[in-house]
Amino acid sequence: MLIVSDFQCPFCKEWHDQTWGAIRREYVETGKIRVAYLNYPLGQHRHALPAAIAAMCASAQGRFWEVADRIFDTQNAWQNLSDARAFFDSLATRVVPDAAAQRACVDGKRVGALIEADVVRSQRAGAESTPTFFIGSRMIAGAQPVAVFRRAVEEELSRGNR
Repeated sequence: MLIVSDFQCPFCKEWHDQTWGAIRREYVETGKIRVAYLNYPLGQHRHALPAAIAAMCASAQGRFWEVADRIFDTQNAWQNLSDARAFFDSLATRVVPDAAAQRACVDGKRVGALIEADVVRSQRAGAESTPTFFIGSRMIAGAQPVAVFRRAVEEELSRGNR
């Protein structure tokens, strides 16, 4: 399953809050599916790119999902800040083992290119908005209810696509 998402998108947060937990418990933690997150920071969301950078830098230390969850969980606290980078730093450095490495990564330029590559890949695959999901060859657009995802995953699993 591929998740194409923007950390500041309210619909992405809705999906994260209402659907992601069930998908994670039922399919990811049981080993039935693997999930990859593709960053698609939308231009109208001024904090989406810094949030994506913080999460990707945490990923370098094996802590992407913990930081991503914290970013979504606190979206209402940071979305109206003039500059949310310090907020993201405080979220990430509570979770990552090496705060100095996290900060060096955020200050570097490498992660921006990876995020841009995520956007390009997502667009080539047909994603036009966030959130968008790919389960096997099936594309699901929008924050659909958990039943839609369960059905798509079960259909893929029944085909033997693992």
